[in-house]
Amino acid sequence: MRTLLLLAAAILAGPAAAQEEAASPVAAAPELAPASVIARWPAEEARQGVAVDARYFYAMTNNRIGKYDKKTGKRVAAWEGPRSLYPHMNSCVVDGTQLVCAASNYPSVPMASAIEFFDSASLKHVRSVALPPLPGSLTWIERRGKDWYAGLANYPADHGGEPGHDHRWTLLVRLDAGFHVTGSWHFPADILDRFAPMSNSGGSWGEDGLLYVTGHDRPELYALRLPEAGTVIEHVATIPLPTGGQAFSWDRSASRVIWSLDRSTRNVVASRVPVVRPPASPPHSRPPHS
Repeated sequence: MRTLLLLAAAILAGPAAAQEEAASPVAAAPELAPASVIARWPAEEARQGVAVDARYFYAMTNNRIGKYDKKTGKRVAAWEGPRSLYPHMNSCVVDGTQLVCAASNYPSVPMASAIEFFDSASLKHVRSVALPPLPGSLTWIERRGKDWYAGLANYPADHGGEPGHDHRWTLLVRLDAGFHVTGSWHFPADILDRFAPMSNSGGSWGEDGLLYVTGHDRPELYALRLPEAGTVIEHVATIPLPTGGQAFSWDRSASRVIWSLDRSTRNVVASRVPVVRPPASPPHSRPPHS
């Protein structure tokens, strides 16, 4: 009799519980005001990504980097390497006195990735770190504290990916100082839909503690937050951009300014990004992610 009563209670409670769960869907991330253009310069290397420091911006494509004065747009240095060694550099970021660049063998398979280091003053190539096989193609990497964070892209087979994988396998990974993976997260479904059929091209941490990423094509910047629990990143907001996808960089010498590129015109664009105010965390504490 006790079993029958418990079963009846479960049956009666089931629809109510389901309705309560359905009544609390995850709120869609808001779309904020567009980023506003504050500078635009032509740069013939503006195909894959752009890095920036206090005085210069660095436009780059597969095996070429151009260093430009931010105030005049004049190119002051250039580097070019053989395509056999540098088939597809995806992005660079200024780290101290070096440019740290994410590179891969895209569109070849199996996927292989490397990190290339350059002296930011001379653009001389300093060293290369060939990474072990990873579950994706390295598109960006950036240091945060003692760790590195990186985007691992995946594509359908007819877009340079490995058979059986597509954009849904795109990952954010954390690496230690020796570039060993110590954590990984998946992107939420709505971000993956915006990436499709390609993947995550750029990423950089904001001073507000949020991770900002771009896809390959859409003129949008996505503000993300690491989850309190589980493996799926939280989508906080979307910001329309004056440029398409590809890799970008925060200008640490200015407030809320990013540098991105327009592949169609080969222009590098500086734009001011609106402040993102993420929803409050739940009452229990949010553990820090280093």
